Amino acid sequence: MTDVLERFLRYIKIDTQSAYHSETFPSTLKQLDLARLLADELRELNLQDVKLDDYGYVTATLPSNVNHPTPTIGFIAHMDTSPSASGKNVKPRLVENYDGCDIVLNEEQNIMLSPTQYPDLSKQIGKTLVVTDGTTLLGADDKAGVAAIMSAMAALISNPEIPHGTIKVGFTPDEEVGAGVDHFDVSAFGADFAFTMDGGPVGELAYENFNAAGAEIFIHGKSFHPGDAKGKLVNALQVAIDFHNLLPVFDRPEHTEKREGFFHLTSLSGEAEQAHMEYIIRDHSRESFEAKKALMSQAAEYINKRYGAGTLDLRLRDQYYNMLEKVAPHPEILDLARNAYRVIGVEPMEVAVRGGTDGSRLSFMGLPTPNLFTGGYNYHGRFEYLSTEELQLASQVIVEIARLAA
Repeated sequence: MTDVLERFLRYIKIDTQSAYHSETFPSTLKQLDLARLLADELRELNLQDVKLDDYGYVTATLPSNVNHPTPTIGFIAHMDTSPSASGKNVKPRLVENYDGCDIVLNEEQNIMLSPTQYPDLSKQIGKTLVVTDGTTLLGADDKAGVAAIMSAMAALISNPEIPHGTIKVGFTPDEEVGAGVDHFDVSAFGADFAFTMDGGPVGELAYENFNAAGAEIFIHGKSFHPGDAKGKLVNALQVAIDFHNLLPVFDRPEHTEKREGFFHLTSLSGEAEQAHMEYIIRDHSRESFEAKKALMSQAAEYINKRYGAGTLDLRLRDQYYNMLEKVAPHPEILDLARNAYRVIGVEPMEVAVRGGTDGSRLSFMGLPTPNLFTGGYNYHGRFEYLSTEELQLASQVIVEIARLAA
C-alpha cells in the first residue's frame, strides 16, 4: 500500500463533517481532531512553523533547498466533509483490479455502484478503487487532497536531491459550508500563489468557477380558520410556491450544465402563518450572475405588490466570485501546472468548475489559487469513490510543480 493511500485511509476514519448555521468556527469542533493529527504529522516530518491556530487552520513551511530565488508556492486542502451525507464511521473497502461491472457496496441493503448510473467508472477498469459501504460518504472531498499534500511533503523530505523552493502547506476547515477562508490570513501564509488540491478526475485543472450568492427569504402570512378565510388568508406556503414559480424553470440545476447558471431552492419550511426559503444562485458569467440576482429581487417586489408590502423579505448575500478574473492575469501559474501534469504523463483537462473552492475566494484575497485533481468521484454522497492510481498521480504532480518551479 502506498504512503498516500495509507494516509487517506487514516484520515477518512475521522468524522469532520461541517455544519450550516453554526455559531462556532470551525462549525463543528470534531474537525479539530483531524487538524491536531495533521499538525502532529507535519512536525514528525520536520516541517517548520507548524501552527494550529484558534480558528482550526493548520499551516506549515517546507524551507527551500536551493540557493537561488524561487516563488513561494502554497498547497491547500480542506479538512471538512459535506453536510449532505454522514461522514461518521466510514467503512472504506478496496476494489482491486476493477472489472467494469456493478460494485456491491452493501449486500444487505442492496446498494450498488454501477457504471450504468456513473459512466466514469468505465474509465477505471484495471485500477484499484476505494468505495464506501453505501451508508456514508467516503471523504475523498477533500481528504484525498490532504493526503496528496502530506505524501508529497514526505517525498520531498525523503528525497533531498529533488530541488524545490519554499513551500507553504495549509489545511482549512468549513470549506463545504462556504466559510473555509473566512479567517485565513493570506499575508501570514506567505505564498506568492497557491493550488487547492480539491478537484476530481485525473488531469482536471480548474481556474474558472461559479460566481455565487445565497438568498434567504422570510414570508409573513396571515392565518385564518379556513372556513372563514375568504379575502383574509395569506398562506405563507402558497406565497412561497408563487415566488418559486416566478423563477425560470429551466434555470434549475437539473436542467443546466457546463457554463449554464441556476437558481437552486435548498430549503423550504413553514406553515400558513410563516415560511422560510433558502436558495443558492450560481453563474460563471458575472453579467448573468448579476442578472439572476436582479430577477430574484424583481420577483420579491412583485410578491409584495400582490400580497402587500412586507409579505416577503429577501436577503441576498454574495458568497464568492469566479477566480478566472484573478488567475488569468498570471498565465505562468497555469503553465507551471500544465508542465507538471505532462511530466507525469497526464494531459491537462481544463474545466470550468460548477461549484467553488477555497481558491476562488483566496484568489480575490490576493492569492491566485487554481484547483488541481485528486482522483475522487461522486462527491457529497454515498456513491463517492476514489481511484488510488489517480490519487498517487495527484501527489506526484505536487512534487513536480515544486521541482519545476525551482
